Amino acid sequence: MNEKIKAITERIKKRSEKTRKEYIDLMTSSKNASVTRGDLACGNLAHAFAACADDEKMDLSKNDQPNLAIITAYNDMLSAHKTYEDYPPKLRASARKYGAVAQVASGVPAMCDGVTQGQLGMELSLFSRDVIALATAVGLSHQMFDGGMCLGICDKIVPGMLMGSLRFGHLPFIFIPGGPMESGITNEEKAEFRREYAAGRIGRDELLKAESASYHSAGTCTFYGTANSNQMLMEIMGVHLPGSSFVTPGTDLREALNDFAVKRLTQITAQGKEYTPLYEVITAESIVNALVGLCATGGSTNHTIHLIAIARSAGITINWDDFNDVSDVVPSLTRVYPNGSADINHFHACGGMGFLMRTLREGGYLNENVKTAMGEGLEWYTKEPYLNNGELTWRDAPEKSLDTNVMRGVEDPFDVTGGLKTLSGNLGRSVIKVSSVKPEHRHVKAEAVVFEDQNDVIEAFKRKELNKDVIVVVRNQGAHSNGMPELHKLTPTLGLLQSQGYKVALVTDGRMSGASGKVPAAIHMSPEAAMGGMIAKLKTGDMIELDAEKGTLECLNFEEVAQREVLASEYDGSFGVGRELWNRIRPLVTQSEEGASFII
Repeated sequence: MNEKIKAITERIKKRSEKTRKEYIDLMTSSKNASVTRGDLACGNLAHAFAACADDEKMDLSKNDQPNLAIITAYNDMLSAHKTYEDYPPKLRASARKYGAVAQVASGVPAMCDGVTQGQLGMELSLFSRDVIALATAVGLSHQMFDGGMCLGICDKIVPGMLMGSLRFGHLPFIFIPGGPMESGITNEEKAEFRREYAAGRIGRDELLKAESASYHSAGTCTFYGTANSNQMLMEIMGVHLPGSSFVTPGTDLREALNDFAVKRLTQITAQGKEYTPLYEVITAESIVNALVGLCATGGSTNHTIHLIAIARSAGITINWDDFNDVSDVVPSLTRVYPNGSADINHFHACGGMGFLMRTLREGGYLNENVKTAMGEGLEWYTKEPYLNNGELTWRDAPEKSLDTNVMRGVEDPFDVTGGLKTLSGNLGRSVIKVSSVKPEHRHVKAEAVVFEDQNDVIEAFKRKELNKDVIVVVRNQGAHSNGMPELHKLTPTLGLLQSQGYKVALVTDGRMSGASGKVPAAIHMSPEAAMGGMIAKLKTGDMIELDAEKGTLECLNFEEVAQREVLASEYDGSFGVGRELWNRIRPLVTQSEEGASFII
């Protein structure tokens, strides 16, 4: 195994000794308390299985057959979650086939960042993750269950479900994906339409037609943003079935994988022969494997927040230095949009997760001493599923990538380092995704132009006030200010400036999308402006230098800036689209590097 990855794993374990022990003690006491329904009174049980069939009631009155909780994020506005509409009856049927019962324990909210991008509702997006964790816990709190199936895909939903499930980590869980929609127009074409619209050369009708040709049916969006990064992470941590993440909806293979997920879950409950509770799956080793996968694939920057919150839910403490140091070691192995032109279906076709994990394993980048939904170690996850005369089986993943423009092995990477960096300096700490930023754009020294709102940036662009080398600062976008929305709306505008030959960068205490683009963006600035961060003292005209290669972000006239008083933000996000419901919660939210959470 790679010595540096081993050392990072060991330092995380040492750092987490106390909190991990507390977590394990909690899980052990929960496991030893009873086998779920054993301590429930007759009235409790009668309420819990009142709507079940008679044979299911008989089974649930005992403890020798498992009851499986279904936590679903179904709604039919999200294309990715529309796929879950008919899952519960099918999963229940599979459970009966394998001698178990399955019940929908709860639904969780599932908002779409694509719908709220650039709108007021985006200010609820990050907070929704913790609500999902709480809703997951509410569903599981009935103490009726021996295992869980989580039906979720998109941005905050999977992290929230996993955070909630980890508080019931004495039970086994399998996450069941729905799969990506079939490919529409290419991502490069879509990006070009967005740039043309930002430049005023096409109208809204043409832009909407292009967007609709890209996002066109049920299934996950096909670019490699947070939703598909979620799927990669669940598989590399062993919470998905091997090779199941990117199988398209409505196919025989998808149906067979869903059926097998139920079968496998019955085998790893306490009533089965291979009891594998979630707390034995999510460990420091598997968290480091997740960091490796994120860096090797140029995954979503949102996971520099979400993975921290997930790890803390399991008593494990990680920080941005861990992301940075893993990225320094792990090579970049994929080019999937926005890091390239291919989509996730192309990634899957040329070798997918099986090849990715095979080559990372051969290169010594993955911790092998882990448990997964399939058992000990990672051998299963170097395979891919297929149907042999209608029967589900697995075969070895390809030895080589079938398209080296999209994915490569560790012996011939696109880059010798991964796609994430930590930036430190006199303005604080932030993260940057460099996998899609060309080397010539990674160092920018320019005057700042400071904004409090992303819409003001676009208006300044239209007035041609940004037609110069510039570092755009958008502050008061942190969780304490307005919920830390994504600022992906700025990507086409700043990209257009860059294409005109200007040196351009973004500095913000907000987030960018999982589809962070080709403009260097120092994001998640910590401390944020509302918590006394130095970004709050910046003014237009201050000189800033961002160097993604060196990992630095500095204000060059810092002595002058440090003497200034912080001006209160003029932004009032207290009311509208439900934001007022969060006014008492915002002060409780931790900093970005601590997971930006009000529950962990």
